[in-house]
Amino acid sequence: MSEVGIIAYGTSPFTKEDHKIESMLHKSTNDLFKKNPDINKNKIDAVLVSTNNNSKYLSPVLSEMAGIQPKIAHSIESLCNSGTNSIVSAFSYISSGLADMVLVTGAERYDSPGQILEWDNSRGEFKHPIFWASIFSKSYKREYGISDEQLAIVSVKNHKQAKENPNALSKKTYTVEDVMNSKKLTDDLRLLNCSRPCTGSASILLASKEVAEKYTDMPIWITGIGQKTTSAGFTKNTSLTSMESTTIAGQSALKMSNRNISEIDVAELHDAFSVCEPMILESLGFTNPGEGINMSQKLHEESNFMINPRGGLIGSGHPLGATGISQTIEIVQQLQKTAESRQTNNPKTGLVHNMSAAATSSTVLVLEK
Repeated sequence: MSEVGIIAYGTSPFTKEDHKIESMLHKSTNDLFKKNPDINKNKIDAVLVSTNNNSKYLSPVLSEMAGIQPKIAHSIESLCNSGTNSIVSAFSYISSGLADMVLVTGAERYDSPGQILEWDNSRGEFKHPIFWASIFSKSYKREYGISDEQLAIVSVKNHKQAKENPNALSKKTYTVEDVMNSKKLTDDLRLLNCSRPCTGSASILLASKEVAEKYTDMPIWITGIGQKTTSAGFTKNTSLTSMESTTIAGQSALKMSNRNISEIDVAELHDAFSVCEPMILESLGFTNPGEGINMSQKLHEESNFMINPRGGLIGSGHPLGATGISQTIEIVQQLQKTAESRQTNNPKTGLVHNMSAAATSSTVLVLEK
């Protein structure tokens, strides 16, 4: 099985602007090739598009716009974790020998149809994600005696970190009082507890070891992959205070990489809502149950960018199909020590966590220098 490395990336700013999905896909792809003019497009074997947009044949369309004629071209949709699932597909093509170099591009518009879960009839009329997030928040607070003010710290921390990310949607910092005084959406959720849908794109280029070392002296290797789907409807979840799919995917990724969670130096976690960050920290094993919020608070107080250095989904924005790719790019930058004012202290191993639909599915990647 060939080793698989990440050799290039490109991105667009995350905004509320109205752009066609095709132009957004091209924007980050074009950025990638501008930054890496030596990449031979004729050697790209596959082009994979990550999106929940309803437009058709987007991968061949992107290939033509970018001047690529790949052997393999198709789209991948898995709601919010479409991006990391696309990266896993690219990894599989390369490690199996079916491809040597694969372009993965994710994009979404602010009005993505993937935001509302029309297919989940078990939710009744409550199909917007704020409702599962509200139930998670209520359950988590009740189970561990957590206050709304404590959960607000996650949003405060991640907006502060997003200010150091030039592509982030958020340009503001907030206090706990600001979060608490923001618009009340449900009994347990306020506007600033939430990530925001937006328009954005991110691209990443993966290659076999032989090809990667021809193009860069700083490839970042994917050494661990974990995936798990426990259900489609979130009412099938066995717990409302932990994420079973995240635990299983995390254990699988760490086992494959021959690492344990204490060796992770920097991580991007899917904080779609403020309650998600502590739940993910606990489900991955960074902390004991009920102690994830303490870790988030400590990192905030120390201005430590270890968790969600680009501002997470809450600060960066959440263009569904691009999110997992953007998370992965951040870890690549951290490991290459090119994250500028977001840079953590000499990281060697990073983790990406991406999930969908109340953690009914999760994908975890381990990346190393």
